[in-house]
Amino acid sequence: MTTKIIHFLVHGRLEQAEFGGDCSAAEVKEVFRAAAEAGPHHILKMYKANGSVVNISPQLEANSRDSCYRLEVVACELKGVAMAAELDNMECRLHHLENKVLEDAGKTPEIMCELTGQVELFKRKLENVKHLSWMGLFRDGSERQLSKFAMTAKTPQLSVQEERQQVRRKFLNMSSLQVTEEVREHLKTPVFDNWQWEEAEMLVLLQVMFTDLDFLTAFHIELDVLQNFLFQVYCHYNNIPFHNFQHCFCVTQMMYGLIWLTDLRKQLARVDLLIMLTSALCHDLDHPGYNNVYQINAQTDLALRYNDISPLENHHCAVAFGILAKPECNILKNLTAEQYKHIRGGMIKCILATDMARHNEILNRFKVIQPVFDFTNKDHKEVLMKILVKVSDISNEARPMAVAEPWLDCLLQEFFNQSDTEKLKGLPVTPFMDRDKVSKPSSQTNFIRFVLLPLFMELTKLFPCLEQHILEPVQRALDYYSNLERGAEEEEEEEGGGTEPSGGR
Repeated sequence: MTTKIIHFLVHGRLEQAEFGGDCSAAEVKEVFRAAAEAGPHHILKMYKANGSVVNISPQLEANSRDSCYRLEVVACELKGVAMAAELDNMECRLHHLENKVLEDAGKTPEIMCELTGQVELFKRKLENVKHLSWMGLFRDGSERQLSKFAMTAKTPQLSVQEERQQVRRKFLNMSSLQVTEEVREHLKTPVFDNWQWEEAEMLVLLQVMFTDLDFLTAFHIELDVLQNFLFQVYCHYNNIPFHNFQHCFCVTQMMYGLIWLTDLRKQLARVDLLIMLTSALCHDLDHPGYNNVYQINAQTDLALRYNDISPLENHHCAVAFGILAKPECNILKNLTAEQYKHIRGGMIKCILATDMARHNEILNRFKVIQPVFDFTNKDHKEVLMKILVKVSDISNEARPMAVAEPWLDCLLQEFFNQSDTEKLKGLPVTPFMDRDKVSKPSSQTNFIRFVLLPLFMELTKLFPCLEQHILEPVQRALDYYSNLERGAEEEEEEEGGGTEPSGGR
């Protein structure tokens, strides 16, 4: 069996893990969870020497001692588990019981001898394999080496409902963990890497966002109600390539980061921050993977229900308030009628603003007010809130390329699915989604040049601090895809022909 050896630092000590090539992701994570002496619901992350996060999975690259990874518990219980102390206490109680029986009976019963022997045997096992035995791991006598090989029985395929309930259990078990300050600070930046976090962990981080912005205290939100709300939001995102729960998390995390980077807590009322963060969270609920153009051309139920006016965005709003209508999920239930009306109106405006058909209308309005922007002006604030949600929604290219590029692959997959369906149904084919006409670089260059840059530049004029965080990365992305596009064109010319590149969305 092919095995992989991983060198890593944990709790200041160098460890070596070995696992079979056919191990599952869960089995690999068990190896490192044991090495970190972490409980089953703690959150672990692995870092390279340069500080970047790597995914703990069977695809983890083998390394040497000189290039060892760093394993950390980034969310744990406030009170650690003291197994050694508990074992000593157990042994003390057993000795006390043995002495008591000896006094009463005059001799030690056979069962007491058996119990004592079992405790001694267990202690010797712990001394030999330390904390690893309960995970099915072993260490040889010479080196600090952890090993885990694949089990013959594989986990059966779960239904969607079972998977969701599994995520719910993990989330609730993790929800009381104390997330490290390093992760909390990283969560406030555009460089946060969503690909290294599982869905249950993302729910924990969303809870952190609501908590750290003091929403629970300010709006009398009960923790269990917030958890129910977050879980229902998760359940109402579909398993599609792009507009899924991971996208929802990224948009919300970017919104959260913008609030901290621009110090909006001092400029806007907390209720407005709640509106923006919750709008980001709910902005694509129950997205079917086919855009408004398709909905209207195919005359879907959504297009008919909303009279061809932003059918998807209207649907996202309706689903959001359908979740909030459930008492156990209603994070707004302890507010006054006036507060609820303000939040509902604000969320509807922000979510409807994510319809790209209204992009130029909203951006042009912002361009007019930006030079004379006044935070005390209600209309100015409303436009800014729409702009911030819009920026968050299409902000992937502001992230590091290793985070952003996989998102482009997901987006193109969803686009191509739509154009394939349009062709099959004889509907007009959306040009920028046609797999026969669009390339990866061509899909981005026009979008960045004509949509992202004008929007990000205008926001940066109001908040110059954002230039390094979102504007410069987007400019670098444009250079990257422009170079790729030029290279593809030159290659086609050398081959003596090719199709003209097409871009946009």
